[in-house]
Amino acid sequence: MKLPQAAALLVDFTRFVRRHGFAFAHEQVVMFLGAVRLLGPRDIESIRRAAHATLPPPPDRQTEFDALFHAFFFEEAALASPAQSLPEEDAPVKDRGRGQNDPPELGEANNSGKAATAKESLSLRQFDIHADDEAIGRLKKNAPATLPRRLGFRKVSDKKGQSLDLRRSMRRIVEHDGDIIRLMRARRRKLHRPVVLLIDVSGSMKAQTQDYLRYAHALTHLADKVETFTFGTRLTRITNSLQHRHPAKALECASAEVDDWDGGTRIGAALGTFIGNPRYASLLRGAVVLFLSDGLERGGHDLMREAVQRIKHRAWYLAWLTPLAADARFRPETAALKDILVHLDRLGNGSSIASLVDHTLTLGSQS
Repeated sequence: MKLPQAAALLVDFTRFVRRHGFAFAHEQVVMFLGAVRLLGPRDIESIRRAAHATLPPPPDRQTEFDALFHAFFFEEAALASPAQSLPEEDAPVKDRGRGQNDPPELGEANNSGKAATAKESLSLRQFDIHADDEAIGRLKKNAPATLPRRLGFRKVSDKKGQSLDLRRSMRRIVEHDGDIIRLMRARRRKLHRPVVLLIDVSGSMKAQTQDYLRYAHALTHLADKVETFTFGTRLTRITNSLQHRHPAKALECASAEVDDWDGGTRIGAALGTFIGNPRYASLLRGAVVLFLSDGLERGGHDLMREAVQRIKHRAWYLAWLTPLAADARFRPETAALKDILVHLDRLGNGSSIASLVDHTLTLGSQS
């Protein structure tokens, strides 16, 4: 369907900004159009305010964003230099909706990728699924009872509940023609805290990727709500893929959905995209957030520090699990990891499924 001319111009603006390295999801573009419509718009400043509200740039790039806005709407686009250009189809966020879990035909798997770099490499992965090992068995047996919980808003009947269940009490009174037989009591349900997994799939993490996905798949089917994202040079939501009951099917779908297996690393940009998306950021409230990554950010790490800080403000618990911590003598040496330590509840061992399971089963004891 052809867009109206005014709407097409706004969509072209979002494409223009994306080509200069600003990342946002499709729903944010829809929100931008809706905000412009809501504001009138009466003048060009209304459009700029709508863009800031729905396509929020990182604080350190706000001036650049405003310059691009001025360049586009005042026909100076030719003067703008796309120094951080990404093609429109390569906007670094991917979130497939419901009903899109079936993978396309897989070609040859990319077996490259030994170290994290900033270079983007788009590829597919194939995984060999073996029988569940002892660690997955321990997770399935113990996680439902030991995962941290929170009080839900819905109530359930309980004879020893601390509050009256007025609805059920009134129903019993009506059933007994107005006689008060016994007032019903209720309590608030206890639910698992939501879990958000952020999995590094860059080249330096290639040896751990399959174990991380097997762990994420098992946890998805044990906790009440688990959201899983991968990041390398872009951010991809694979929650729907991991909802397949069979591990092989789930990992096959995830393999087809993620484009940047075993490539470079842009941790700061990927996490900035995550926290800048209102729908993704809302998942963090009261959640257990686990980063599965070696933290080898290349170049400046200011974006990474800022994103981790903003995630910590929303999350209930934040841990960074790295395979480098398998060595008991491990101490964070990279500037990026040192800079975010103050925001972490724990920097722990993420070298294997067993270490991930051990950490998961201690979450219930966190204050």
